[in-house]
Amino acid sequence: MILKYSYAIGCLVQWYEVDIIEEYVESVNNALGQLENPENVIVDFNVNMNQDLEKCEDDTKLKEIENKLKKLLDNRFFNVKFTYEKIYTIADYRRDFNNEYCDVVDVLMWGETDSLIPRQTFMVLDGIHHQAKEKTPKYVLTFGICKMWDDSWKVIEHNEFTDKPFIENDYDNWWSLKYTMNIDEMNKFNDKVTELDVQVFDRFKFNGCGLVFSSEVVRSGANIPRSVFFVHEDTSFMLSMQKMFGNTIPQFIVKNILIVHNRNHPKKRMYVSGESGQTMNLKRRSNDWYVKANQYSEHNCYNWDKQVKSYNWGDVFDD
Repeated sequence: MILKYSYAIGCLVQWYEVDIIEEYVESVNNALGQLENPENVIVDFNVNMNQDLEKCEDDTKLKEIENKLKKLLDNRFFNVKFTYEKIYTIADYRRDFNNEYCDVVDVLMWGETDSLIPRQTFMVLDGIHHQAKEKTPKYVLTFGICKMWDDSWKVIEHNEFTDKPFIENDYDNWWSLKYTMNIDEMNKFNDKVTELDVQVFDRFKFNGCGLVFSSEVVRSGANIPRSVFFVHEDTSFMLSMQKMFGNTIPQFIVKNILIVHNRNHPKKRMYVSGESGQTMNLKRRSNDWYVKANQYSEHNCYNWDKQVKSYNWGDVFDD
């Protein structure tokens, strides 16, 4: 397929995600492989090697990780930057990505190290953007996701997942939030689609993994507030759009094309010194700074437009 429009997909890679990123890269390459003009897609990576938060087991291992990442991301279609000097979070990266590429391409997409994007991604986006760009140049788009924890998510759950039961801490069933799915399993759902089921929602409901939006959204002023310094960047972006646009921007939901978000992938946090716990969530919450930064960034997310104090990394470390 020849793309009519231009795209940028961006992903922040923390050094400890070295053993998970390969699957994401494979899924991106599979999507590019469907195109006759893959140069219409900017694939952006920022690899953060900083250890101010998480420290590697030893310096030799950190150098091995850096070399492995450089080799893995050596691709003429990839824009890759390594950062070393400062804390650089998903909120920082996605805000910068939005600003950097909104004047360069037509459509932006947030990648994630623990995600797998459909190989149909850019073919689907090109068709929808072609239809939307004149009457609704500002829009948001999501693919179908796994079964979530409450019914508010049903609107964006994949058709084959949405009627399944939500089971707390279920790692075994393919539809579950904590199940780790591979590319072949994803393809089995997506490759049988002969006609897209695209629905339109007049309110926003999304998470950051695989979020798609027209560049017009950012050019019009919506972005992640600078006070959101750590996590909850997806929610803050949604609240920013709600404040700015109300319900005038549609969200297109491609209900029968699955995007995978392996939130609890066992290889997500590797080689970090001093962490404890069997799951990814327990490992990161074993750090006092994580708990505080999460709370402060969440506070900033929900209070960015109110007359209250916002917190930053200085407050985290002072505590």
